[in-house]
Amino acid sequence: MKYGLNHASGALVARLTSVIQQHPKRVTAALAAILLTGGGGAFAVANLGPDPADLPVRMLSTPVESLAEGQTLAELTDSVQGMSLYRSEYTRGSDTAETLLQRLGVADPAAAAFMRGNDQVRQHVLGRAGRLVTAETTPDHQLSLLTVRWAPDEDGSFRRLVVERKNNELSTRIETGKLTASPRLAGGIIRSSLFAATDAASIPDAVAMQMADIFQGDVDFRRGLRKGDRFSVVYESLEADGEPLRAGRVLSAEFHNNGKVVQALWFQDEGKAKGDYYTMDGKSRRQAYLTSPVEFSRISSGFAMRMHPIHKTWRAHLGTDFAAPTGTKVRTVGDGTVSFAGVQNGYGNVIFVDHANNHTTVYAHLSHIGVTRGQRVEQGDIIGNVGSTGWATGPHLHFEFRVNGEHRDPMTIVQATDAARPVSKAGRAAFDKMAAQMRIELQASNEALALATER
Repeated sequence: MKYGLNHASGALVARLTSVIQQHPKRVTAALAAILLTGGGGAFAVANLGPDPADLPVRMLSTPVESLAEGQTLAELTDSVQGMSLYRSEYTRGSDTAETLLQRLGVADPAAAAFMRGNDQVRQHVLGRAGRLVTAETTPDHQLSLLTVRWAPDEDGSFRRLVVERKNNELSTRIETGKLTASPRLAGGIIRSSLFAATDAASIPDAVAMQMADIFQGDVDFRRGLRKGDRFSVVYESLEADGEPLRAGRVLSAEFHNNGKVVQALWFQDEGKAKGDYYTMDGKSRRQAYLTSPVEFSRISSGFAMRMHPIHKTWRAHLGTDFAAPTGTKVRTVGDGTVSFAGVQNGYGNVIFVDHANNHTTVYAHLSHIGVTRGQRVEQGDIIGNVGSTGWATGPHLHFEFRVNGEHRDPMTIVQATDAARPVSKAGRAAFDKMAAQMRIELQASNEALALATER
């Protein structure tokens, strides 16, 4: 028996060694695909080992001691009663106390009634979509502990609402914790759109939007994608109490578009207050202006003559309208200083930002203004929210670009790279070390994607 098992193991090792020697790149890609699957990518992994049907079969039998040996039924029942059951879910905008508890496997009318009547639960849980909920119950599905986690701000912390039963009484409390970041490696292949590809690979939308921003000057994500284009990305997963809560920053990315390859790496240079994206050889990828003040939104009206929707006359539309729901965040497209923030005629709530070279950008019809006159803003800062104030028939952002006071088509502004910001000499060694590591990770993803394409 022992000889037979050793003989089978030896044959297995010999065959695996032969496969690795014949197909080293395929084995590497397969291992990368396994890692990617753990990090959010969706890839099929080829079985490169020998067919189990060809191996010798041996049957082994051994007695196994029962875990219940020597215990009475009453003792076993007592041990089951002491068990706790756990389940996690995400809240939905339509949730009531009953529907949320039902999805969590909780059958506890008293707990549902308590949650309906509790101010903290109503404010932070019910009707709030996307918040992580974990429930601990007794074996008869009565609620013992319910924990809700969410990150309300970008300050690296999260909130934790706890509903706890003690001495058969339910109570609530709110706590604050620190988010922890861990890197995730993922990749995808374009079949129709960027978001369809990231959805297929279980990559968060926030990561897709960041990639669209990073590569906006190199890839036309609306009209320039080709079937078979592929991308790889390393991003932060922000976790609360060990549970993934939301996606953080993209750390590095690579995009293959119609035969062209572009790369980006996040790095905070020596002595700089904020980090930025660079090419792998240390050149800044920072553009003078973002192409859109609203993340990945639809253009509803361009820079052209049009029938004015309110005045019903043909007029020049001196900006670009971005359709978006009320409350959508609006960001400044470039560094500058707020020269006006308030109400102005048909613009409604509007912000003017002055940039270098006598450039000015205008953000109109806002529901909320988040900056003040004279305030310094940096590219990508949130300055307000989409609305429908002023002359507007519905929620959207009216965006203008002016040069020396003259209106220009925002969509034709040259996205000049800021060549004055390469990695400094002081930060070069740290950058090169990080770039080398990211090249290895992105290459692993590329090999897995290539293997997936072949299959």
